[in-house]
Amino acid sequence: MTILASGATDIGQKRKTNQDSICVYGKRHFFAVADGMGGHNGGDIASQMSVKLMPEFIENNFEDLSAAELIKESIQFVNSSIYDHATEHEELKGMGTTISAVIFDGANVNIANVGDSRTYLISKNKLYQMTRDHSLVQEKLNMGIYDREGAKADPQKNVLIRTVGFEPDVSVDVYHYKVARNDMFLICSDGLHGKVSDEDILYIVNKHIKDPTTATQEMIDQTVQELIDQANANGGQDNISVIIALAK
Repeated sequence: MTILASGATDIGQKRKTNQDSICVYGKRHFFAVADGMGGHNGGDIASQMSVKLMPEFIENNFEDLSAAELIKESIQFVNSSIYDHATEHEELKGMGTTISAVIFDGANVNIANVGDSRTYLISKNKLYQMTRDHSLVQEKLNMGIYDREGAKADPQKNVLIRTVGFEPDVSVDVYHYKVARNDMFLICSDGLHGKVSDEDILYIVNKHIKDPTTATQEMIDQTVQELIDQANANGGQDNISVIIALAK
């Protein structure tokens, strides 16, 4: 199975720095978005460490671990590395990052998630959220306090209950999915999904990639850029990161 992929990150309209980082590691069909947090450039450091260390871990352990183990343990390795680094540098204490990541394994894909960066599947002109946010709002949704529309107005919508690097250990959610040809996976930070609705995300993807069987690299590049442009047009209050990976 061939994977066509493209990714980009943008500072947005309001932030002074970009604390997002992305990883497009075509050799092992591994893709990840990290959205950092923490003062004194801690967020930048945490997300940059993530996208540097994860592909290194995968490459070093590729022959010994399954794809599911690789994606989970790479995030746990990053968690320990960020935590140790912050422990050694007092000004970075409390830094962390979200991570949403995908690794293809033949006809299967493994999706890992910590925080509120997301992975979506776009298949047969429909969009499905494949990950669940680790946020206070999601917990309220789980308890039935309100629906998704009500969640949009919650003043605590940016409060996370699980991140990478904040504590010495982290629990990683891993999802497994059998890939069909022409399935698209979209990985993004909340700078996209917090400003562009699921309906508009799907509209933009379908506008550029009407028929995935004939999709080109240029089409995927254009789709990624328009998604970022739309988030900026809608306010761009946060950094914006998007990766699209199409299985052909």
